[in-house]
Amino acid sequence: MNAFYCSVHEAESPELYRGKKTAVAGDSEKRRGIVVTSSYPARSQGVRTGMTVNQALKLCPSLILIKPDFRLYRAYSRAFREILYSYTPMIEATSIDECYMDITGSKQFGTPLDIAEEIQRRIQSELSLPCSIGVAPNKLLAKMASDMKKPSGISVLRIRDLPYTLWSRPCGELFGVGEKTAEKLARLGIRTIGELARTDEKRLQASFGVFGAWMKRAANGQDFSEVQSVPEPSKSVGHTTTLPYDVTESAEALRVILNLSDQVARRMRRQHLLAGTVQITIRTPEMKTITRSRTLATPTETADEIYRQAKELYLKHWGDGKPVRLLGVAAQSLTDKSESVIQLDLFDYEKQPKKEKLTEIMDQLRDKFGEDALMTAGMLEEDGTKRMKAGRTPGISFHGERGSGPEND
Repeated sequence: MNAFYCSVHEAESPELYRGKKTAVAGDSEKRRGIVVTSSYPARSQGVRTGMTVNQALKLCPSLILIKPDFRLYRAYSRAFREILYSYTPMIEATSIDECYMDITGSKQFGTPLDIAEEIQRRIQSELSLPCSIGVAPNKLLAKMASDMKKPSGISVLRIRDLPYTLWSRPCGELFGVGEKTAEKLARLGIRTIGELARTDEKRLQASFGVFGAWMKRAANGQDFSEVQSVPEPSKSVGHTTTLPYDVTESAEALRVILNLSDQVARRMRRQHLLAGTVQITIRTPEMKTITRSRTLATPTETADEIYRQAKELYLKHWGDGKPVRLLGVAAQSLTDKSESVIQLDLFDYEKQPKKEKLTEIMDQLRDKFGEDALMTAGMLEEDGTKRMKAGRTPGISFHGERGSGPEND
């Protein structure tokens, strides 16, 4: 992901940050601390990760400083990885904003270049984030390729291309070779990756041990390490619905979101799950899909809390007058209720058991007599959402069983 933290803030608040010189920095209000990352316009002024805020402001007086929001970054990180899981379960995350994908078994999605282009397009379209992708026969070259074109580049790097693409570059640009090692190589008269590739292995081992043998292989594009995938995290419990016509009024869209939130909560309770994140999906008449999510302070299983979060996300990122073709609500970051601790409200904790008992009785009534047996007042509008709840309106898509793949509507 390119300038990930700054790009996330730009996606959240484009009216404030799009195309601007920004930096995420600690203690930004007090003008101290260090720059965690900077946008590309800020980088063009010399602002770099690791420099102090005062240094950055001297280089770029118009720099906009943003407080870090790691909950937000984690939510976007989960969101872009969910897109990647659409193509392969073989994913190795190396940081919050970077990972390897093994697409050996993904030929049904097209060529490697086709897959890279589609992933880049979806991440930009659905999350408003730029990313760079490297396509190569192994992890080492894929990493090197991903750094070749930023932002929003796609690079293909084959072993046969190395003499023309990498060998003229300094040794310090070889992934895994640090500044100190590059200086030691230079003292040995080895300054470029090509010279390193041609150096006798025994000479390198004499100075660097087994790392010397690794460097020679790496300079020749050899890397046999596999993508170390871990079990895919629990996905989401969610519902989407394609609307019978383009909805432009927030009140009407929010009635749909209320119904979707209710169904999501019902399905979660059946599986004894709690949600740590709420996500909404909006699809425009032009078929552009936008997702926005929010991490909760306390996991929940209630429809009112899921709706409250979904409503706030919708009003913040969409609102009146903008047409919507599809809406979705999903509960993410799922945990088993028996293994979770729920923080009770200080002023409402005595009512919590009664609320849970009431919800349990309502679920039982609806299980026995149907979804229409009990509804909130907001579900009674004659706009098709009541029928949608009962499962009688086409267009509902589940992306829901725990551990199932993401929505592919």
